[in-house]
Amino acid sequence: MKSIVSYPERGKDGKNNYRGNCSGLLIEDLIKQFQVQEITDFMVGSGTTEDVANRMGIESHCYDLNRGFDLMNDDIPVRSSFIFWHPPYWDIIKYAGSQYSADSVMKKFGFDPRERDLSRAQTWEDFVKEMNYAMVKQFATLEKGGRMSVLVGDIKKKGRLHSMILELAKPGTVENIVIKAQHNCWSDRQSYSGKFIPIEHEYLLIVRKDNLLVFNVQMARDVEVDMRDIKVSTWRDIIYGILDSKGGKATLAELYQAVEGHKRTRSGVNKHWKDKVRQTLHEGKCFAQNQQGEWVLAAAAA
Repeated sequence: MKSIVSYPERGKDGKNNYRGNCSGLLIEDLIKQFQVQEITDFMVGSGTTEDVANRMGIESHCYDLNRGFDLMNDDIPVRSSFIFWHPPYWDIIKYAGSQYSADSVMKKFGFDPRERDLSRAQTWEDFVKEMNYAMVKQFATLEKGGRMSVLVGDIKKKGRLHSMILELAKPGTVENIVIKAQHNCWSDRQSYSGKFIPIEHEYLLIVRKDNLLVFNVQMARDVEVDMRDIKVSTWRDIIYGILDSKGGKATLAELYQAVEGHKRTRSGVNKHWKDKVRQTLHEGKCFAQNQQGEWVLAAAAA
């Protein structure tokens, strides 16, 4: 197995008509690479992991909402040395009530899987929170030295990339990230124009559990940054940003007001910050004055 894998033919494991199924050949390669003797899958979907384990003669423990197991709310019934997890890619494909009958699950197991389905999370933020809860919950059940292999992808919506690999909690030791080429996707049949770049790959994250009781978890965190409060920004960048936020023009007094009180003006080093604002406005080619004496972006004044 190498850091880039490709399976143009997905093989016969699982059901071809179950959307979002990964190739059983990937799971086969993982079993061979890590000499897996027992594999667990808590979202087995149409049974791909189970089929691969059966034909390779190893033991498997496979669960799913469609089999009556709720990963988000039920206690995990087994400890594992190797877990494969292929979570839904947010709401791109809805599973309960679409890929399988929600009514059948309700009749057999007594709960509505649509209320517990990760693919039905309302917002990206909700999905990430639930995905990371499920990730760490599974990792906690690994044996010492055990591995968890997670296949995730990227989603594009309204000009924004929602990246599962960036947002995914990474417990334990990150051992590998493998790039998996995608084939025979619905998006392959679409034509795109402009600046849109189609997604033709997935990521396979492999983490290892080196300590049973205490382990690190890498978590992504969004931090809002104000240019007026960070050391790396220049006065030019700050003024440029202020003018842009004010529709491209502002008086000198308004510029002072927009900066005053922020870290750049509270530091003893910058006690002459008003002089610095005026100096910056007059140097270079970024700023100019209009006929009303307001400062504007030079490109707008031209």
